[in-house]
Amino acid sequence: MSNERKIYKPGPVRGFPEWLPEERLIEQKWFDNIRRVFESYGFCNIETPSVEELDVLAAKGEVDKEIYVIERLHKDENDKKEARLALHFDQTVPMARYVAMNFNNLVFPFKRYQMQRVWRGERPQMGRMREFYQCDIDVINVDNLPISFDAEVASMMYEVLESLNIGRVRLRISNRKILMGYLSSLSNVDNDYIVKVLASVDKYEKQGEEFVRNSIIELGLRLEYGKEIATEILNLVNTKDISLIESKNDLMKEGIDELSFVLKNLEHLKDNVIADLSIVRGLDYYTGTVYETQLLDVPEFTGSVCSGGRYDDLAGSYINKHLPGVGISLGFSRLFDVIKQKRPDLMGLDDKSPKGPAHVMMMVPENETDRPLAHDTARQLRKRGINVEMYHAPKKFGDQLKYASKKNIPYVWVVRDGKHEVKDMNAQTQTQADPQTWTPPDRKVLDEVA
Repeated sequence: MSNERKIYKPGPVRGFPEWLPEERLIEQKWFDNIRRVFESYGFCNIETPSVEELDVLAAKGEVDKEIYVIERLHKDENDKKEARLALHFDQTVPMARYVAMNFNNLVFPFKRYQMQRVWRGERPQMGRMREFYQCDIDVINVDNLPISFDAEVASMMYEVLESLNIGRVRLRISNRKILMGYLSSLSNVDNDYIVKVLASVDKYEKQGEEFVRNSIIELGLRLEYGKEIATEILNLVNTKDISLIESKNDLMKEGIDELSFVLKNLEHLKDNVIADLSIVRGLDYYTGTVYETQLLDVPEFTGSVCSGGRYDDLAGSYINKHLPGVGISLGFSRLFDVIKQKRPDLMGLDDKSPKGPAHVMMMVPENETDRPLAHDTARQLRKRGINVEMYHAPKKFGDQLKYASKKNIPYVWVVRDGKHEVKDMNAQTQTQADPQTWTPPDRKVLDEVA
C-alpha cells in the first residue's frame, strides 16, 4: 500500500480576483481615499445584503442570464416556501429597495454611498470580472431633485479619481432628453422606436459611426424615415458646442438647459469635463443627465470605469412614492485591474513595494534581558500610530534583516543592552532613537506605507 498522499492542485477561479499583499495594500489605500472624499461631501454609508430576492431584482426589468441564483445543495420541503435568492448584480437596485423599506426612517434628500462586491456571470477579461467591487454614490429625494446634485455627484467622482493618482481622467456628460426630445418631435414615432435608436447610439464608441448610421436607417424603414434622420442624429451626437443646437420641442430644450447648467457648475474642472452627446447609457431607466469616463493615460483601454446618471423613479417598483435620484458608480475592481496590468507605475508597484502594513520591524534580541524592553517598545510605538511587526524568533541579526528586506519594511528597530537604535533600510544608516518621540526622518515614506 502506497503512503503517498494525494494532492489536489487548485487553480485560479476565473473572474474572481485575489491580490498579493502588496497589491492589497494599494487597494485598501484606494478605498480609504474614496471613503474620505465621499464623506467630505456629507454622504453616509450603507451596506445591503449580498443577496436579494429574485423578484426584487426582476422588478426593474427582465432578469438576464448573468445573475447568480443561490440554491442550497441539500434542499428540504421548507425551501420551496421561501423566496428565491440571487447575488446582486449592482448596488442600484438594492439601494432602491433599501430606500423603499426604510422610507419613514430616512432624511431626504438621502445621500448615500456603498462600497461592496457585486456578481455577474460574464466572460472574464481585462477589467471585466464575475466578482468585483463597486463604489456608488446616489442622491434620492421625494417628488423633486434639484439639478445641482447632477453637478455635485460628478464633481465628487472626479475628485475621487484624482485622489487615486491614476493619470489623466476625462468625464464625459450628456443629457438623454436632447436626443429623446429630437426623436419625439418626429411624426409617427413611439417609445419603442426611441429606446431602440438610443440603444444604437450607445454603441457609437465601440461599433463606429457607420454602424450607428445603418442601424438608425434600418429602424426607420417602417416609418419611412431615410438617411436624413440618421444624419441629423449623428450631427447631434458629434456636436461639441451645445449652444449651437436648435431645440425642436420643450423636452429637447429642457435637456440642453440642464446639460448647460451642469457643465457651468463644473467649470472648475476645465477640460477634464466635456459634453458628449454620444453618451446615452444602455439602461432605459436613465431619464436626463448621464456620465461616462475615459482613462486618457491608458489609451488601450476604451471602456468606462465610472458611469451613471439621473433617473426619475427607480424605487417606484417597491413603494408608492415618487423618488427621483441621480448617481454614479465607480467600477473599482475594473479600474484597479486595468491600472495594475497596464500602468503599474501609476500605483507605485515595483520591487520596493511593501509586502505588509508594518512601518517598523522590531528585532528580537538574542539577549534574554533585552526582550521585555523590545516588546514594551513595540507597544509604545503602536500607541503612537506606528505599525510594528515583531520578528518571530531570536535569530541572528543578519537573518532578521534579510526578512525585513524581503518584506520591504522601511525601518528596523534594534534594542541592545537597554539602548535603542533604528536602521533605515533604504538609506542603510543606523541612529539612536527614543520610542516616545521617534518619527521616521522622511514622514512621507510612513504615510505612503499607511
